[in-house]
Amino acid sequence: MKFFMKDENYSILVKNILENKEFNKIKNIEHHGTNKFEHSMRVSYYGYHISKMLGLDYQAVARAGLLHDFDLNKEGRNFKEKFVDTFTHPKKAVENASQLFSLTDMEKNIIQSHMFPFYVTLPKYAESWLVDMVDKVIGMSEFFHKFYNYARYAVNFYILILFNVVK
Repeated sequence: MKFFMKDENYSILVKNILENKEFNKIKNIEHHGTNKFEHSMRVSYYGYHISKMLGLDYQAVARAGLLHDFDLNKEGRNFKEKFVDTFTHPKKAVENASQLFSLTDMEKNIIQSHMFPFYVTLPKYAESWLVDMVDKVIGMSEFFHKFYNYARYAVNFYILILFNVVK
């Protein structure tokens, strides 16, 4: 994640968020085979660059992209709780972010609509649609990468067994 911080303009935009102790608790929460912090950094950073290229409000995208999953889940949740959280965490993320940071209406909409159409809030801005799409692409990539590694290890394990059986 350190290469993100080599972009000085990006670093300035998100510095106060990254220095917040409460926000940094998301580093310990598993998410798509990584953690919420790394996932949020990717969404924020790639969204920031795409929005700059498109002439959109890259500041709002960088900040809201970083805060879009700012929901501190309790440990040991069961499948049902995790499933329900999929559809309710945008509201919790906006509430958590609003308590600690001054958010614009656009930033609030970006955070709350990032799970559209799975969550009821409609994206009002191009920036909201952008973060929604970037989040889905990155989330799927992280999710499938996790299972790719499991599959690779399983194949290697079975090849070792096969070689031992053939001997």
